[in-house]
Formats: sequence, structure tokens, C-alpha cells
Amino acid sequence: MTVETRTGALEDHIKAILELVGEDTEREGLIETPRRVAKMYREVFEGVGVDPEVALTTTFEEAYEGMVVVKDITYYTFCEHHLIPFFGKAHIGYIPDGRVVGLSKFARLVELVSKRPQVQERMTRQMAEAIMNVLEPQGVIVSVEGQHLCMCARGVKKPGSGTVTTIKKGSFKENDALVTEFERALARD
Repeated sequence: MTVETRTGALEDHIKAILELVGEDTEREGLIETPRRVAKMYREVFEGVGVDPEVALTTTFEEAYEGMVVVKDITYYTFCEHHLIPFFGKAHIGYIPDGRVVGLSKFARLVELVSKRPQVQERMTRQMAEAIMNVLEPQGVIVSVEGQHLCMCARGVKKPGSGTVTTIKKGSFKENDALVTEFERALARD
């Protein structure tokens, strides 16, 4: 199916949804909505079917022996259960074992795994696994903070509630001092 065919089908389905909830799809404010929503869906789901490891291309040999922390990487994604946004920040720490990657690649990784219907737990795991597989570091830790509109704006309606998921691999799993060092790095302003 071509992009144009999929886009047209999306527009038809969005129009049908609007009609099924009782809206007049011919009123001025909604006439272009199916087109706009289809365009948005193409953008926010462009990571569907893409291997997260492609975000970590171009690694470099580097004999760095400390921890690297990239924090406060903003993301926006859609809960796969309700197709409602959730958003927050991702924090990544790793201890290289001879290979590093440009720091912007971590932002690309977060962006890629968030561009698909998602759950926070899987998103956290996908980032950690991609880093482990590509860089083969001594260890990696990924912590993701999220605010889920499916919980804040509907259902139980608990605005301001947040979720934190953390995955530890390699040396981070075995060494609590490394986890503490990572947490300290996140706390610094």
C-alpha cells in the first residue's frame, strides 16, 4: 500500500470516527481535520517497524573509562492502549568499553522509540537493549519519566501523577554505587 493510499484510508477512517461520535464533518472547523490528523499520524508513528539500533550509527573508538550521562531528553509518544499521548524525559547512562557514539544519537534513539504506539516499560527496555547491542558497553542504565494522559485526563483522572521506569544492564545491575553516581548526575542542575 502506498503512502498516498494509506493517507487516504486514514482520512476516511478519521472522518468516520468523527461521524460516529456525532460530529458534523462538513462544519468549517472539521472539514480539514481528517487530512491534518492523517498527516500527524504519519509523523508521530514514523518509527513503526524501524529497528532502534539504526539511531546509533557511527560509533567511535574511545578509551574513556568513566560514566557518560545524557539527561532530560524530552519525548512525546502515544499510549498503545488508548492512542492518547504520554510524554516526559529520558535519561541515559553508560560506561563505554572502547566504543562511544555521538551524544546526539541518544536523542535520536529516544525520538525513534517514541515514534510508535508504545508503553513506557517497553520504550525504556528498547533504548537500553539498543545501546547494549550496538556499543557493547560495560553497562547501561535508562530511566524514563512519563506523564500519561490516559491516566491524567481520562479514566481515573489523576493530573500530575507520573511514572518512572528504569532498566539496568551489565555493571549497573551489579554495582549499586554506579546507580547512585547516575542518580547524582541526574540531580545536578
